[in-house]
Amino acid sequence: MALPRAAREVLSLRALNRATLARQMLLARRRLTVTQAVERLAGLQAQAPNPPYIGLWSRLEGFQREQLTEAMRKRRIVRMSTMRATLHLMTASDALAWRPLLEPVHQRGLLGNHKKALDGIDRAAVVEAGRALLAERPHASAELGQALGLRWKGRETASLAGLIRNNVPLAHLPPAGTWNSHQSALLQPLDDWLGVIDAVPATQDDLLLRYLAAFGPATLADAGAWSGLTGWKAVAERLRPQLRVFTGEDGQELFDLSRAPRPDPDTPAPPRLVAEWDNLLLSHADRSRVLSEAHRARVFTVNGIVRGTVLLDGFVAGVWKIERAKNAATMVLEPFTRWSKADRAGVEKEALDLLAFASDGEGERHAVHLP
Repeated sequence: MALPRAAREVLSLRALNRATLARQMLLARRRLTVTQAVERLAGLQAQAPNPPYIGLWSRLEGFQREQLTEAMRKRRIVRMSTMRATLHLMTASDALAWRPLLEPVHQRGLLGNHKKALDGIDRAAVVEAGRALLAERPHASAELGQALGLRWKGRETASLAGLIRNNVPLAHLPPAGTWNSHQSALLQPLDDWLGVIDAVPATQDDLLLRYLAAFGPATLADAGAWSGLTGWKAVAERLRPQLRVFTGEDGQELFDLSRAPRPDPDTPAPPRLVAEWDNLLLSHADRSRVLSEAHRARVFTVNGIVRGTVLLDGFVAGVWKIERAKNAATMVLEPFTRWSKADRAGVEKEALDLLAFASDGEGERHAVHLP
């Protein structure tokens, strides 16, 4: 029998912070393979090529860039549109199991971006034609739209391509999505790229359990913000007997796995540099467990960039970027508050380590700018 809300354990903001950091491997770097890490993290946001590499660097001991590139080339990791209809890196099995469940998210994305341009068109015929083109060979999105535009004259080619991308699960073939690659991705149907893999279709119940393992404790609104799906209340009621339920400081109901890590709120959290567009900042409706609302506008920019962030004591305390000149790279740090001497030293060490990881070649000079 469920406990009344008043009798449940209350989780403080710091308790939520430490639990999330533990699951996101940001309290201590872990010794895992790339595939194991991406699976435990429930995917990595990947609309830009380099952030997933930095995301793994900040979480794994001894991570080298080639490890992720090789996993993508060998089709153990795939880049595709999944949660929130945005690009993620997923394990091959999760990509196959989760993408059908996320179909409603992609249909909403299609209507939001292309509804007017596609009014009156036979969508099924366009999708069939798109599948036929992709069966011949992989196409870039613009090329696919142009080919469809030869048949559906007068239609916006970007919307024709969008219709295919949102109705056909498509893999972005490497080298697209690999380190420093900015070329247009060639697209291929996911099943064709991955071949025969034993992947049991996921249910929304499965998805909630995986979400909580990577990001909990969390509200149902948090699960919706991460996935783009609705209908989480019914899922939670089905799973409630096997879940732990807590109360947040504001009285919100927080769901979690019974045996998931929930470290002591006073557990030390080392300085960390978190990648641009990192899922740590994109997977909760209420981001206060890591980011103060007072600092939100300095991280989430008006042009849609989610800046790289500095974690001190587990919370966002500044942002970072790498500026490059000929044979030199400088880590530019922007603190939000005054940092202690020890914090400055810890961040500077992480910054130099990241510069070494991201280096363009031998002999590159590295520096840290911290006002």
